[in-house]
Formats: sequence, C-alpha cells, structure tokens
Amino acid sequence: MNEWSGEGRSVGLVGAAGGGTETYAALGSVGRALRHMSDGFLFVEADGRIAYSNEAADRLLGSSHRMIGRRLWDVPAFRGVPELADRCRTAMADDVPADLEITLPGGDWWYRLRIIPVPDGFTLTITDISDRCPPGAGPGGTGQAADRAALMEQLTWALAEAVTTQDVVTAFADSVLPAFHASGLIIATVENVRLYLVGITGYSGELIDQLSGEPFPDDSPIGEVLRTRIPLFFESGDELIARYPQVGDFPMSVDKDARVFLPLIASGRAIGVGVLSFDRPCRLGEEERTLLTALSSLIAQALERARLYDAAAARARELQRDLLPRDLPSLPAVSAAAHYQPAGNGTEVGGDWYDIIPLSADRVALVIGDVMGHGLSEAATMGRLRTAVRTLSDLDLAPDDILDRLNGIVGDLGEDSYATCLYGIYDPVTGDFAFGCAGHPPPAVVSHGGTVTYLTTAGNPPLGAASPPIDTASVNLPDGSLLVLYTDGLVEAADRDIDKGMAQLARTLSATARNGAAASLETVCDTLTAAFIPPSHRAGDDAALLLVRTHRLAPDNIASWALPEDPKAAGQARELVRRQLAAWDLSDLLMTTELLVSELVGNVIRHAKGPLRVRLLRSRTLICEVSDGSLTTPLIRRSAPTDEGGRGLQLVAALAQRWGTRYTCSGKTIWTEQSIPD
Repeated sequence: MNEWSGEGRSVGLVGAAGGGTETYAALGSVGRALRHMSDGFLFVEADGRIAYSNEAADRLLGSSHRMIGRRLWDVPAFRGVPELADRCRTAMADDVPADLEITLPGGDWWYRLRIIPVPDGFTLTITDISDRCPPGAGPGGTGQAADRAALMEQLTWALAEAVTTQDVVTAFADSVLPAFHASGLIIATVENVRLYLVGITGYSGELIDQLSGEPFPDDSPIGEVLRTRIPLFFESGDELIARYPQVGDFPMSVDKDARVFLPLIASGRAIGVGVLSFDRPCRLGEEERTLLTALSSLIAQALERARLYDAAAARARELQRDLLPRDLPSLPAVSAAAHYQPAGNGTEVGGDWYDIIPLSADRVALVIGDVMGHGLSEAATMGRLRTAVRTLSDLDLAPDDILDRLNGIVGDLGEDSYATCLYGIYDPVTGDFAFGCAGHPPPAVVSHGGTVTYLTTAGNPPLGAASPPIDTASVNLPDGSLLVLYTDGLVEAADRDIDKGMAQLARTLSATARNGAAASLETVCDTLTAAFIPPSHRAGDDAALLLVRTHRLAPDNIASWALPEDPKAAGQARELVRRQLAAWDLSDLLMTTELLVSELVGNVIRHAKGPLRVRLLRSRTLICEVSDGSLTTPLIRRSAPTDEGGRGLQLVAALAQRWGTRYTCSGKTIWTEQSIPD
C-alpha cells in the first residue's frame, strides 16, 4: 500500500500508479487534484472514521482538524441523515456503490452523496445538485424503488380514507409535496372551459379569488394537458413562458418557477388538472415523471368519488336547512335565538330540529327534538315530525296529547325508529310553562340573578318506545326568564358524558347571566356555542340550541268577566266590551268586536252550558275569547236560503282575522283575533 499525504493525516491509497519516481509524482498529482476538486471528497475507513477530506468538504462540513478521526455519521452536518450509516455499511458489505441525496443544515441546497466501496473503507463524494430537482432524495432518486412504493402506499391509504374533495387535496399535499420538495399545489376541476378551484396550497389568498371561474385558452398548458391527456413538465418559469407567452399574465404564474401540469382523468373523462409548482428551477427524471403521472390517476379517481359525495352531502344539508326554520318568528310572548351545528365529520345530516309556533291567546309552543341516527332517512323523519307538530299545534292540543300522537307517528315508521322530543306551551297571561319530555334532556331556566334550574318530569321513553299517557309538568316563570332548550349533541361528547355536560351548561349560563350578557340572546347563544362547539371541534353528533326569553302580558292589557247563563248575557257582554275598548282607545274596533262577542255569547246560551266567561287581550292583535263548560265542537255549516239560523260562525269567520277553538279540562274556548290599527 502506498502512502499519500493530505492535510491533517496520511491516507493509504489502494492500487498503484506505476513504479519508482513516476509513481510518487502521479500520487502527488492525484492528491492535489482531490484537494482542489469542486466536489467534496472524503476517505472513510471501514469503521466509519474520516481519514481524509478535501477543501470543498471542509467548506461544507467544517475544518479538517474537527472531522479527521471522527465517525462520518457523527459529523454535525450529517446528524440529520439517520440512514447514512446503514447506507454506507450496506455499500461496503455488498461492494456496490450507493447514492443518497440530502440537504445540509442551514440552507436549501441539495447534494448527492456518492458512496464507493474500496479496500479498507470507502470514498464519499459530495456533489451540489441544487440546479436540478431535489426530489431525487425521495421517490425519484436512483435506486429508490422502495421509497416510491412507500409513497404510493401512503397516498393510497390517505385517499382511501378521504371523504370530501378537501380531504383529497389534503392527502395529496401532505404526501406528494414533501416527497418532491414542491412548494405549491393547485387542484381544479374544469367546466365549460373555466377553472373551478377545489384546493390550493402554497399560494396567496388573493390568487384563490382570481382563479375561481377563470377561463383558460385552448393553447394554454391547462388546455393542452386536458386535450392531449399527457402531463407537461417545465424545468423553469422561463421555459414555460417561452413555450406559452400568454401565460405570463395568468394569475397561476405568480411567485413560482418550475411547474408540472397533470391531467386528472377519471372514468375516461378529463375532470380537471393538478399543478405542482416549485420555488426554483427543477429537473425531473424519467422515474419521477412516471411516478407523478401514476399519482395523478389515483388523485383523479379519488377526486371524482369525493365530488359525488360532496354533491350528495350538499343536497342533504340543503334539505335539512329547508326543514329547519329559516327565521324565528317575532312574537309578543317570547324573543328567541337559535343555533344548529351539524356533526363535525360532515359525512351525513342528522335529525335535530327546533321550532317556535304561535298559538291562540298569544301563547307559544316551543319544541325541540332529535331523531336518532344520521342520514337522509333521519332528516326526512325529522321533516315529518316537524310538519306533524305544526299540524297538531293548530288544534291547540295539550303537550301530553301532542307527544302521544307523535309517539304513534314514530311507531308507525318501524321498530328501529326513535326520536326524543320536548314540547312545551308558554302562556304570557299566567306565566305558566307546561311541557313534556319524551326521552329528551330537560330544559334549563335562568333567573335574573343567574340561578340555573333544570325542569324535570317523570321519565318518559323516546318517541317510538313510549306508552301513553306521557307525563307532563307545569311551572310558573317570572317575567323575563330565560328558557334554554337543547339536544344531547350540545352537552354530550366523547370526553364528556351528559351529566357533566349539563353541569357545565349550568355553570356557563350562570356566569353569563351574572356578567350581564343575558340581556342579549345572541350573546348568550354565541357564548354557549363557543364553549361547547368551538370551531376546531369535530363533533360526532348534531347539536341544536334554542334560547327563549319570556315576556308576561301586562295586567292592564287583560280584561275578563264572568257572565250569567241568561239571554241578557249578550247585552251585558256588549256593554263591557264598549267600556274596555274605549279605555284602550280602540273605538275603531268597537262595532266588529260587539258583533263577535254578541254572536259567540248567544251561541253559548243556545247550544252550550256554563260557566260563561268573556276575556279581551290587547297585544299586537285584539283577542276576544268566550269560554263555556261544553265540549261540543262549533262547526261552520252551509245554511239553506230558508233557514232562520246557522250563519253565526260564518259571520265570525268573515269579521275576524283568525278564529278557532281550544279545549281545556273544564270545557272549551272560542277565540277571535282582529288587527289593531296603527
């Protein structure tokens, strides 16, 4: 073995350049060439210790006196390359050269490490390849078949789990961009020669607005790849503009250099394009180009599937929005705010719903429910129940009667159909709130002082499993009380059972009321939403929240009289009405109201039984009620021209804006409403 002198340590050279003086002259020439070559060069002994480094290696890795004698993989610049030691040992064991492409700490430059086994160790050449595409270190490098297979497997699994189009874009960006060291990604569908953005990474928000709906010419890169279905690879921005000068002003050309245009072909159709971009010039090898082409096929199939899902999900969400109230009614008895949050996974719609239904005498029905399960079937069931509730509410039925009938409707849908429901009626005259729960969480009441109370009834199973009668309860609410109705999706989560959730809800409501925010229902709604359904939270169930502030009808807007069961009662009723309307300055309604009360009281005297009572309520309308102790149903009938009677209710229907009948435990009440002039 000959000795060849380099700085810091002498190194044994394998082989011979000849004999005698010529040999040493040749060795000296080799040493000088190695010392001053542009690539870094190291000789490493079999145990991994560095025995020689040239000037280029010193500049890249540190001075020779710090490296000579140290193990190669212990040099600070190589500590971020854990596979280096195994790659070197494998090259020596197999006596086969190996390549590895890396970046060094503190910079974006890329280098190829060439490992060549020699007797007693190996040589390591460090070549700057920054002017070429850096992905060679990943899936496209020489001998990187395992890396390419790993990337394909990683992306395949990610796409298999992707549901929405955004999931597909995220999977592609997370898997492919790091592997090819790309800095930007655009995925767009194409319809009518216009781009419709699906996902974008590595670009500014302004570009998103510029690209949406942007037309592209047929002789653009996008037009060509969609027409020919062949990817286009541009190693630099200059190369792209030289071939397509018109793209210089296209928004996609901003802040990027090299680009790859990939056609997205699914089911034999060109559905869109993917654009991979780089911050600097980039040269892709054949293996890398082939790999990107194969990956684009995976993306296209996943994107087409996700688009179908997104379309179905959008239709389902639109159906659900149509089934929920678009706007809450403005009523004298209550003010309200609501929030609905679909399940965070976005896979299926749910069956949560809420409603506020005006009843007679300014009373209000409050309802909230939850059809068990998720999907279009559950959303349709929710729509059926909401329609049924509104229809039954028009009959002015009591909460237990409403829930009994809903239970029969759900039971008819099948053995696997269940729903929870809370139905209550608030009366602004008395302040009473009568309600029933069928398997639903109890409502909360927040007092002015911030005390939170849960209103409970005897336990009732969900609709579809309950047995009538449904137990109900009634509570008197002070004026200005806050009623909180909710579904279990609000208070229950994977890390929080329903009891803990209700306790947290009570604490949040109490703190909000003490801080004075309870005066604004929107503020309370926002506070509860932020506390239980933050933006980053991906709930597994829908959540509905209905907040209701109650308002009592002032006593001076209520007039009520008991009348005898006597034909003179009609005249007495007219006199009482005249006095009250004069006191309320509603003389414009005097004649109509006299006719209505006279006809209704006369019907009671002729066809019903006492006790007889008349009540007037002044609210946004003038409400006139006549109550008796009979359960007979008043019906409008068609009278013959020769009939002497039977036209009373026709007159009532013609004079009143609305009229109807509601039944109580002691009889019935016929009511009318008239608009109050401005």
